Amino acid sequence: MLSFRSLNLAVLGLAVAVAGCNRESGEKAQPQASTAAIPTDTVEPKGLNGAIDYTHKGSPLPAFSLTDAAGKTTKLAAFKGKPLLVNLWATWCAPCVLELPMLDKLAETRGGEIKVLTVSQDMTGTEKVAPFLEGKGLKHLEPWLDQRNDLAFQYGASTLPTTVYYDASGKEVWRYVGGHDWTSADTAKMLAEGLGKK
Repeated sequence: MLSFRSLNLAVLGLAVAVAGCNRESGEKAQPQASTAAIPTDTVEPKGLNGAIDYTHKGSPLPAFSLTDAAGKTTKLAAFKGKPLLVNLWATWCAPCVLELPMLDKLAETRGGEIKVLTVSQDMTGTEKVAPFLEGKGLKHLEPWLDQRNDLAFQYGASTLPTTVYYDASGKEVWRYVGGHDWTSADTAKMLAEGLGKK
């Protein structure tokens, strides 16, 4: 008998075959296709055509731990205290890679007030992820890992990238499904929502 998780993996594998980022050959199926997203008012640059979703607003930060490049685990709750932008990505996902420099710029310019947390869904671990970020010259993004995709399952994230924004108390403000220009004027307005600004 298939477990619930095995059934989810099988369904996600089918979604990968139909739509979304092409997964790296040889890796098991990972999140790809999306449904209930609400479009933004602006047009994204080519390859960055995601949508904002408020349907989970107010949901608490999940009780999960992530692994850093040294293999140390840290609970997501440890990042409470200022707004937190959790970006799920993978090295094999083209829109993810396209938006990484923009997330790096956001971490550089807004890091004092917002924590940008990029969480790799690559199952190969730090031996691939850390050198990948370094090779792209991304100096402000840390190689956090979720190799079992537990966080993606928690979010029901069927598309990469998926980015979830929390306020300082750990309550979800919105999530963004698909690629986005994190240096845009639209982004500044979106982030203001988690800072208690209008």
